[in-house]
Amino acid sequence: MEIKDFCFASDSTPPLSVIAAAKVASLTLPPPTAAAADSASLPAFVFSNGLKLQGTYVLLRYIGRVAILYGQDPFQSSQIDQWLDYAPVLSVGSEFENACNFIDNYLQSRTFLVEHSLSIADIAIWSGLAGTGLRWESWRKSKKFPNLVRWFNSIFDEYSDALNEAISTYAGKKGSGKPAAAKPKGQQVVSGDNPEKGKASSRPSSEVDLPDAEIGKVCLRFAPEPSGYLHIGHSKAALLNQYFAQRYQGQMIIRFDDTNPSKESIEFVENLLKDIETLGIKYETVTHTSDYFPQLMEMAESLIRQGKAYVDDTPREQMQKERMDGIESKCRSNNVEEHLKLWKEMITGSERGLQCCVRGKLDMQDPNKSLRDPVYYRCNPVPHHRIGSKYKIYPTYDFACPFVDSVEGITHALRSSEYHDRNAQYDRIQADMGLRKVHIYEFSRLNMVYTILSKRHLRWFVENGKVDGWDDARFPTVQGIVRRGLKIEALVQFILEQGASKNLNLMEWDKLWTINKKIIDPMCPRHTAVIEEQRVPLTLTNGPEQPFVRIIQRHKKYEGAGEKATTYTNRIWIDHADAESISVNEEITLMDWGNAIVKEIEKDQDGKVTHLSGVLHLEGSVKTTKLKFTWLPDTSELVNLTLVDFDYLITKKKVSLHLWTLELFVLFLFKRVQLCDSLKLVYFENFSC
Repeated sequence: MEIKDFCFASDSTPPLSVIAAAKVASLTLPPPTAAAADSASLPAFVFSNGLKLQGTYVLLRYIGRVAILYGQDPFQSSQIDQWLDYAPVLSVGSEFENACNFIDNYLQSRTFLVEHSLSIADIAIWSGLAGTGLRWESWRKSKKFPNLVRWFNSIFDEYSDALNEAISTYAGKKGSGKPAAAKPKGQQVVSGDNPEKGKASSRPSSEVDLPDAEIGKVCLRFAPEPSGYLHIGHSKAALLNQYFAQRYQGQMIIRFDDTNPSKESIEFVENLLKDIETLGIKYETVTHTSDYFPQLMEMAESLIRQGKAYVDDTPREQMQKERMDGIESKCRSNNVEEHLKLWKEMITGSERGLQCCVRGKLDMQDPNKSLRDPVYYRCNPVPHHRIGSKYKIYPTYDFACPFVDSVEGITHALRSSEYHDRNAQYDRIQADMGLRKVHIYEFSRLNMVYTILSKRHLRWFVENGKVDGWDDARFPTVQGIVRRGLKIEALVQFILEQGASKNLNLMEWDKLWTINKKIIDPMCPRHTAVIEEQRVPLTLTNGPEQPFVRIIQRHKKYEGAGEKATTYTNRIWIDHADAESISVNEEITLMDWGNAIVKEIEKDQDGKVTHLSGVLHLEGSVKTTKLKFTWLPDTSELVNLTLVDFDYLITKKKVSLHLWTLELFVLFLFKRVQLCDSLKLVYFENFSC
């Protein structure tokens, strides 16, 4: 009895677990097809005799029985059933992390979910993780679920060919059906094969599809302008391009959009490549828009000859006003010969040519002002950092980008939402050029509180000496935040958790640093310090007469952090704030030592605590004390250091400004000229910053 048809509902996605199980079991299935039928009855196998099986886990159990992946006895089969019942939890966003934690703990001493061999339970959970896309990939790169990641990777390594085929089939068929009909407000969409009836099925919000994308045929580009260093906003664009290239088994190229020699330099090119490498971005090749300058000039001249572009000598301010008011330039109606004559003047960089620019002849009445005859070419006598003084004219980004994207074979151009109004311009220019259409996918720009991400504005801080360079630890550049202590894994996880959503939001830095803390916490050594000017001595009358040293772990939960030597004396230092919180005869806990009882508290005439006396009470329970303090021994081994505390460069949480008011804005908001505030500390262990 052969499987004649394998169909899924038109308003859903094909079941990855069923496809994966069939591939692993070498069971031939017909290609999954979207069917216009009640989603509660699909997915389904239709057999050659007309019989039908319906529901994801029914199909999965069928494959398990055929391929002996459903346990060796009734007890094992029942264990597998438990995992099949649990698998849908992975599709519920709010429960995803808890589910991963549960499975990670379960797999601590196991290779498979049930007994000692692969079963459809493993395939169901593996597919549930893989099917969430960005959500799982972000956690997979972290170290939070080591057992789960080990298990996931081992299954993928063992059955890589089958699972790669399954993922390709799944990605190729997702969204191939018709869009689901709109549901009344408040109505839940319930999956017919979900054993937890009544729960709304939810597709991960981070997982989106590129329009008309085909496996193995997708080509994307990350195209920074070499006018500054890579910052956290660029990181989102770069990582999303890499994610989609990997997801569709396609290619990604790096292209430098070097069309403005006044801003660009070799320094920026070199550091952008350095930052791209730091992010772990994998690419096919590096290209430059300047590689295409001859073809771009030919295209501009061709458009002039076709009457789709013209040369304009209107002064800049007047041109801006006319575009805003929808007034056509006086040059727009000149004949082609006049335009070509001025075009040649522009090419030579003559005095007359410097007064001109090339504009596209689009629509000066269009409500979208980006379509009101945008500038295609302008003169610039500044030498180019790659090709010197060969050219006196340079294309604008709006003109060059649609041309080079199409010529280089880019299938999908990812653009942040700030370019939304210019997407129509991109399409129109590409059409006027007669080139292959490139799909645009728009994602939300990353905005951070108390942060400017405009390279023009960041450059102002550098050039005016307000920071000590592009790698200043308060800067949002990749080099800046890495210098401040951010792990690249944290940045990647932070970006991928947001996904390719189009929703605009203002992100808090705290979220990024929280992710970073989770990554470094298991491996970061612990050190103790007190503020020198605010330390208070505590004399322990029954403390050790002679100092002694004990070797203890730097991190109580992670042996890999190493060990440290701690000296124990009868006189120790604690912070003044801690000393102020103690009462006479109160029992406290001294970390890594034990309990002590404070017998006397000395204060100066202002009521400030100057000295404490007490006795060790090591038999006391640390569970009964309210106050637990870190401390340092009073020895000559203490090391002085400076603790650096970085603050925001600006005090306005959400920045919205016009370019022409930048200097006024900075004068109003600029907070610090100094690199940082500092506190002088007395420090015990040898430590290098």
